[in-house]
Formats: sequence, C-alpha cells, structure tokens
Amino acid sequence: MTPPYTRKQGQYLAFIYNYTKINGPPPAEADMQRYFKTPPPAVHQMVLTLEKRGFIQRVAGQARSIKVLLPPDLLPYLE
Repeated sequence: MTPPYTRKQGQYLAFIYNYTKINGPPPAEADMQRYFKTPPPAVHQMVLTLEKRGFIQRVAGQARSIKVLLPPDLLPYLE
C-alpha cells in the first residue's frame, strides 16, 4: 500500500509524532528547523501543507499545538 504522503512529509509526520511521544508537548517549528536543517520558511510551508492535506491539526495562535491525525501504524520510521 502506498502511503498518502510523500517521503519528506512522512519524515515530518514521524518527527512530530516521536517528538511529542518523548517530550510531551509537540515540537515548535524551530525544533523541526534544527532537526531537518532547513530554513524557517521551508518548515512553515511544510506545516501548512500537512495541515491542508489533513495529516495534522493545529490551534490558531497557540504555540506547540500540532497534533498528528494519522494512526501511528501509518507513519514511517524516522530516519
């Protein structure tokens, strides 16, 4: 079965899921920037894309509010 997301989107989803599981609160965009070594606009665009595709949910104006909506068994391993 082909996942409904690209490889890169899958890595972001896996990072958000694992970060939240380990640390409690979800990651900030700055945490994703450090992990993926990408500039702020690229991370923000990915978050918007994941939200638009229905893979994550966020609360507008609330920091660290990202929630992965896919079940863990549909997420790839974090590389």
